[in-house]
Amino acid sequence: MTKFGLAQPVRRVEDPRLLLGHGRYTDDIRLPGMLYGVVLRSPHAAATIASIDTAAAAALPGVAAVYTGADLTADGIGPLPCAVALVNRDGSAMATPPHPVLAQGAVRHVGDPVAFVVADSVKAARDAAEAIVVEYDNLASITDTAGALEPGAPRVWPDVADNRAFDWEIGDKAATDALFAKAAHVTRQTVVNNRIVVSSMEARAALADYDAVTGRWTLYANTQGGWLVKGLINGVFGVEADKFRIVTPDVGGGFGMKLFLYAEHVLTCYAARKLGRPVKWAADRGEAFLCDTQGRDNVTLGELAIDADGHVLALRTRNISNMGAYYSSFAPYIPTYAGTGVLGGVYAVQAVYANVIGVFTNTVPVDAYRGAGRPEANYLVERLMDQAARELGHDRAEFRRRNMLRPADMPHATPVGKTYDSGDFPRVLDTALATMDWAGFPARQQAAAAAGKRRGIGMAYYLEATGGDPTERAEIRFAEDGGVDVYVGTQSTGQGHETAYVQLISSRLGIDADLVRIRQGDTDTIPVGGGTGGARSLYSEGQAILVTTDTVIDKGRRAAAEELEAAVGDIVFADGRFAIAGTDRGIDIVALAATQRRKAAAGQTAIILDAAEVAEIKAHTFPNGCHIAEVEIDPDTGTIHLVRYAVTDDVGKAVNPMIVRGQVHGGVAQGFGQATMERTVYDPDSGQLLSGSFTDYALPRAADMPEIEVAFVEVPCMTNPLGVKGAGEAGAVGSPPAVINAIIDALAADGVREIDMPTTPERVWRALHAA
Repeated sequence: MTKFGLAQPVRRVEDPRLLLGHGRYTDDIRLPGMLYGVVLRSPHAAATIASIDTAAAAALPGVAAVYTGADLTADGIGPLPCAVALVNRDGSAMATPPHPVLAQGAVRHVGDPVAFVVADSVKAARDAAEAIVVEYDNLASITDTAGALEPGAPRVWPDVADNRAFDWEIGDKAATDALFAKAAHVTRQTVVNNRIVVSSMEARAALADYDAVTGRWTLYANTQGGWLVKGLINGVFGVEADKFRIVTPDVGGGFGMKLFLYAEHVLTCYAARKLGRPVKWAADRGEAFLCDTQGRDNVTLGELAIDADGHVLALRTRNISNMGAYYSSFAPYIPTYAGTGVLGGVYAVQAVYANVIGVFTNTVPVDAYRGAGRPEANYLVERLMDQAARELGHDRAEFRRRNMLRPADMPHATPVGKTYDSGDFPRVLDTALATMDWAGFPARQQAAAAAGKRRGIGMAYYLEATGGDPTERAEIRFAEDGGVDVYVGTQSTGQGHETAYVQLISSRLGIDADLVRIRQGDTDTIPVGGGTGGARSLYSEGQAILVTTDTVIDKGRRAAAEELEAAVGDIVFADGRFAIAGTDRGIDIVALAATQRRKAAAGQTAIILDAAEVAEIKAHTFPNGCHIAEVEIDPDTGTIHLVRYAVTDDVGKAVNPMIVRGQVHGGVAQGFGQATMERTVYDPDSGQLLSGSFTDYALPRAADMPEIEVAFVEVPCMTNPLGVKGAGEAGAVGSPPAVINAIIDALAADGVREIDMPTTPERVWRALHAA
């Protein structure tokens, strides 16, 4: 018997299947009669389409169809929806230009879909796409985030003045301004949160099959939860949502990018209905640079008001956030409600005011990327805290400690409407300082200086607010073969969900872990689900599993009472066994379930132990922690070496510390990549993506990272019965400011006060020489 308990570093149960090549990803699926789709994309950042000639392409061998925007319009296919509506600070609605599935008279970024070719092979489809003749009239383009608002900048949309998508605010402006007016000191800083190409290991794919008899589609796609796609795509076709079944097999990384409805989902479904055959599309890596949503891309002015005793009074921000050429599914939500929800961080700030301006540019659309607005906010706050400490002559750690909320302040209502339920921020900080030997750093810095190197240490104390749907569902079925199937409404994209859920089931029901099978990703067998995003899975699905196991146990007590001829009140349940209290008479839960199935099959009265419940998620969680990075820089080349990295996290109760550490490691690597090397570059004149492959877009490799030390200070969450806090995004939230603060510390003696991400060797070298 393999019994998994909670808080054990259990090895991931899904890994043997995946590592031995038994995973099943979207592009692995083959259906009889399947055709292949290829998208013809715009080579221009901004242009009108004078004409499209598809005749030669359609006549090529193996080509089944060539579709343009006109075809979709004629068949009543609508635009891709944005699921978020904002009200501007003047009370008007945000700009809402359409997002066509295929270009309608104009293209607005390099990679904008223009036509969809379907053929009996990928090669035939690509050859046909090259045979399409499109006559473009080029227009001026704008790709710079802040520059989009400048007078005279080219307009992405003719009727959107100044490219201003929305102008939104949150917080008490009057109270914030009053605190700034009486402040003894004000720290100001403008920071750039650079655009990220998501680069998931598995590229996006979609395979659609249409049943003309039922009028239903089955769409196989690597999503982060098919229920969202199902709830959006039906409107594009003007049909009820139950006309779509979304099946998500194994997924090789998502990071937010695979949450959304994409043009290719619509195109494959459209073509499958028109042609009566399954149609598959799969991106190659170069195409992914042009068609996957990208992340971050903010330019933010932040200000801290500080009193004479070094206490932070208020925070004021003005953020310009790039939407790209079109709104993606949740794009306006990310810099607004998501990003501002953690402004103020772990500090006792009295007032916050934030103004967020969304802008359209001739670039790939931007949406959620690991952390979704919270990394951007934490980056700003922690850069400001470091800058303020330097300006005031305070130790950076002590300045943070002085301003931190204390455990006695919990629950704490923030100026932006959040309520922190728990946290011991000073204890986490002290643990991090001791782990990293913060006090011993000057000696290490001197040793590096003797070797001709610049050494710096930087910290960032992050606070994350998890998010997601307000409900989650679980279903437990005792199968004929003796296994236990658990149907969940979340979607693993590599995090280790199966292991954590097996641990919960095994611990709660006392069932052999080898018998538990986690089922996910089919909207027909799992009618509702919140999917995965916002680090919600464990605390949301975990609560659903708990209430469902409660129902199973309640049913089991009643069934066992009948089997054992005892009163229900005398039945106790422990370690997977129902028994009469005070006796050795009992029955195993799996055996009891089998007994009840046999009775039902024989037409006898039975209590089937299967159960399904939907849990209400009444509150989200606030994971937090302290990241400390130590770097060494070669002043002759600007090369950065990350010498040491330590994280002290409060993720509440860790169900599986090994998985949490793995999640933190991955997030830190992504944050380090953003901070030092991931640079998305558009040519300012042509709007071309110059960093359109891994030749020009750098990702961190194993050799770039030290061993990442992870310690836990467990402060249980008070708003869910497991006491857990979301951990999936935490590493990516705290790492960019920690790394940048360490780099600035290393260069401070040379006079460097500011540097923007990514800190490439050239940028570091230029900063040193300019200083």
